Amino acid sequence: MDTSQPAVTLSTGAANPPSLRARSAVAAVLIITAWRILMLGFNRTDLFVDEAQYWLWSQNLDFGYYSKPPMIGWVIRLFITLGQSDASFWVRLDAPLFHMATALLLMPIASQTTGQDTAPWAAITFVTLPAVSLSSALMSTDTIQLTFIAAAVLFFLRLTERSSIGAAAGLGLCLGLAFLTKYSVLFLLPGVGVAMLLMPRARIAWRDALLAGGIGAVVVAPNLWWNVLHKGITIQHTESIANWDSSSGKGGLDLMSGIGFLGAQFGVVGPIVFAAMLWALRRMATGAHRRPAETSLAWLSLPCVALLTAQAVFGGANANWAVPAYVAGTVLATGVMMAWPWPVMRTSLVINAIPVVLIPVVSVFPMAFKLPNGDLVLKRFVGRSVISDFAGKVGEQEHVRVIVADNRPILGDLFYTLRDRGFSLHARPISGFPRNYYEQVFPLTAAAPSPVLYISEARLLCQGEPAEVVARFAVPFGYRAGHIVNAYKVSPDCLLAPSAALAQN
Repeated sequence: MDTSQPAVTLSTGAANPPSLRARSAVAAVLIITAWRILMLGFNRTDLFVDEAQYWLWSQNLDFGYYSKPPMIGWVIRLFITLGQSDASFWVRLDAPLFHMATALLLMPIASQTTGQDTAPWAAITFVTLPAVSLSSALMSTDTIQLTFIAAAVLFFLRLTERSSIGAAAGLGLCLGLAFLTKYSVLFLLPGVGVAMLLMPRARIAWRDALLAGGIGAVVVAPNLWWNVLHKGITIQHTESIANWDSSSGKGGLDLMSGIGFLGAQFGVVGPIVFAAMLWALRRMATGAHRRPAETSLAWLSLPCVALLTAQAVFGGANANWAVPAYVAGTVLATGVMMAWPWPVMRTSLVINAIPVVLIPVVSVFPMAFKLPNGDLVLKRFVGRSVISDFAGKVGEQEHVRVIVADNRPILGDLFYTLRDRGFSLHARPISGFPRNYYEQVFPLTAAAPSPVLYISEARLLCQGEPAEVVARFAVPFGYRAGHIVNAYKVSPDCLLAPSAALAQN
């Protein structure tokens, strides 16, 4: 007896999306993931500034870091250990694999909420989201967090069906791991809380809630204690980039920033997918959702987008900050599109398939693709290692083994590109709160041997006199194309003097 699901049914016109076998969706996810991994092996971009920093964290395992919780450092350490290599392929390999896992987790979530017919399409929709395509070619905290959020949503939905010690433990563990990846998971909690207050269907047993909360607290405790020991540095950094501190000087409301943030979400998940989420908002407001579980998905996604849009108005927000919303949001949008004519979903998949194909190709040939203004499409992802190579060659020629910089992107690449060349690398220290991880952990001290090589685009004065420039480098391409980088040979005392000794050209 054949118990398999129906095969794909081709349809045209205004019919709803055709049925799709689960195995076909899994195969599609695996093929797309294999494509991304294959092209990752030929990727010719430099590690981005954040990626280089995350790699350095993986070399110094801890329970917390300057700007993020520790999970991404731990994950990268696992993969480079498995690969016995620090090559960018192994630093980034976890990205497409985590996205694959998230896409597959969306299938049981969709089955429980929007129906079995939706589940295969939800997986394919997620794995083709533009943000997923981009973040499959580089490593980010969002990538890891989405998998933990998807697992947490699945456990939560199961707990709304019946009480379970195992599911409660899984919920607490996954929420804790999501928190250890990025604090933005907290933006999901208000929507969950409102859903539980307003919808009996979204409530879980007190025993399960307490067990999940207790396990989550145990999981996050090491990071919270690390912050206590380090004067809350990660929390302070989070507050500073969000402009929560009134002393930041932002002042007033920026409505255009909020509109821009909301508009950027059409690019993050694709124009039709985000439009479907907004349509779901309308359905929720009018009570048109056919299943309570669909309303639960709305509360697990739309309030997060709304909160971050408000954050954009009051303090600014990056487009990717709303990513936690798109686990439940993708399933919600897919359910909406399933009720629309098939050409709508087909068009969405075609639009989102373009970056699936193009982003890996452009990353393999980053110098070949340019914008109409002449800039490289991946300008921000190339031209970093050439600056580090310049610094390393000058250091070797001048027999100087200590290299110092005051620019976070330059420091990040110096640590990665010169990792096996025997240099001691440091940040130029500043007074007060450190501006980055390098100033926090690797500041130059008076104990450094003299002379040191200082890499900077700025003009340096030592005791009122111009410092000795031993080499200059005109960056030929990439994120600092056309800028001149100076290599100064100075004593550590010069760089430890007040910052007034540094004058911009």
